[in-house]
Amino acid sequence: MREQDDSSTSTVDAVLGVIPLGEPPWPTLDPFLFCVHHDDAYPAGNEALGPAASLAGRNIGHDFAGIDGWRMYHGDVVPGFPAHPHRGFETVTIVRRGLIDHSDSLGAAARFGGGDVQWLTAGAGIVHSEMFPLLDREGKNPAELFQIWLNLPRASKLAPPHFSMLWRETIPTHVAVDAEGRRAEVTVIAGQFAEAKPPAPPPNSWAARPDSDVAIASIELAPGARWTLPAASPGTNRALYFFRGRELTAGGRVVPVGHCIQLRPEVAVELVGGEAASELLLLQGRPIAEPVAAYGPFVMNSQAEIQKAYGDYQRTRFGGWPWSSAGPVHAREEGRFAIHADGRKERPA
Repeated sequence: MREQDDSSTSTVDAVLGVIPLGEPPWPTLDPFLFCVHHDDAYPAGNEALGPAASLAGRNIGHDFAGIDGWRMYHGDVVPGFPAHPHRGFETVTIVRRGLIDHSDSLGAAARFGGGDVQWLTAGAGIVHSEMFPLLDREGKNPAELFQIWLNLPRASKLAPPHFSMLWRETIPTHVAVDAEGRRAEVTVIAGQFAEAKPPAPPPNSWAARPDSDVAIASIELAPGARWTLPAASPGTNRALYFFRGRELTAGGRVVPVGHCIQLRPEVAVELVGGEAASELLLLQGRPIAEPVAAYGPFVMNSQAEIQKAYGDYQRTRFGGWPWSSAGPVHAREEGRFAIHADGRKERPA
């Protein structure tokens, strides 16, 4: 994102289209491949860090029904996503509430959440698990997160796997107050807005290229707040996902909650909050504009490369699996941490 100036103001309609979000995953534009919002009201946890509740009636191993407001996903003891492979793209996991326990085929591990972000370049191939440990044995264990898949260009499809932790303490928030004293808060995960510049993305990411115009940000508008999203570069794909609230006005158009707003990038757009607080996710970036061949956990440029990805995975398991189960969780008393594949240990400051 860039600062607004006179050249970014136009009478041209800033809104190109409004699309219902519907069931996940949400619609995305190049260079993004996938976006899903998980929001689960988990009950108290048990000794195994799973839910202290009956699992009867759930399709264990594939539980997406949302019974009682929560899901086991592919987990059987702890909710989450046990070991699964990726190649050819990146995952950006934004954990708003709750925790994720990460383990991978390179021996790396992490526990993060409550505003932290993990940015994982799968590149040539990695197997990882993402489990949701329920630490509170007395109260609720709410979990809310976004997982976003960002494509890699052909030149980086087989880059070495790499993950970065963006701890919440390092993720900047820009606060704007309108003439009526109403607040807009923009939490910037990628890109830059005003003084808010987040840590650098992984080195082989499309977002690491200065001309990619990639931005990932969450936007919170107080009821009735007015805030102008500055223009982006011409040719950039830009979308706002309005996922919480009632309605808002974008570029003069009233939009109900549960819609994706596709924006004209070179035009600044005024956002006006409705009667309730509004929350949005911004995804923007210059298109990679290369062929996309996707099948399951692999995203390449051709079907032949997809077949090779499956062959490579069957042969090498992308480094094997050094953990005792497919869905490992870390010790209950463990805090937020990361251990990288090179053995480097990291904790938030």
